[in-house]
Parts: sequence; C-alpha cells; structure tokens
Amino acid sequence: MIENLLPQGREFFSDATITYLMLVNAAGLILMAWDKIMAKLGKTRIPEKSLILIAVIGGSVGVWLAMQVFRHKTRHAKFVFGIPLIFILQVGILLVFPLLR
Repeated sequence: MIENLLPQGREFFSDATITYLMLVNAAGLILMAWDKIMAKLGKTRIPEKSLILIAVIGGSVGVWLAMQVFRHKTRHAKFVFGIPLIFILQVGILLVFPLLR
C-alpha cells in the first residue's frame, strides 16, 4: 500500500543524499567509539550535546549502532529513548518529504 505512494527506484534518494548519510553515520559511530575510549582512559570526553547533534543531522543509525556495539551511553535515557525517537522522526520526514514535491 505505502509502496504505491513512494517514488520508485533510485529517484527516492540522490547520490549526494546517500553519500551524506553514509558519512554522517560513520562520523556518529566513530565519535561514539572515541568517546567510549576516552571514558575508559579518564580523558576529555565528547560533549553529549555534540553526540546528539550528530544524530539529529542524520547520524542516528551510526550513533545507535555504536551504542549497541560499544555498550556506550546505554544507561542514559536521552540516548536510549532519544536516539531511536530521532531515527523514527527522520524516517517519517524522509517518507513524507517526497510526497510534498
């Protein structure tokens, strides 16, 4: 049913959009991994606001994946509930945006 509403084929996402999402998600994963390493070493950490910002600008999958792989920020409600919520909102926007064109 919903597939009838969506554009077919590659026209749904441009190559630039796909590249952007890959890069920002890789950055989210790397920053979360780096923050975990710095936490273990007791060194200067990446601010939580920065990690959430990466998720908001499109890196929610990378941040969430890093949370699972590195067991990092999994006790913080703003990450446990916030990152999946950001992802759901982003998917909703991506599904609705083409319909507005």
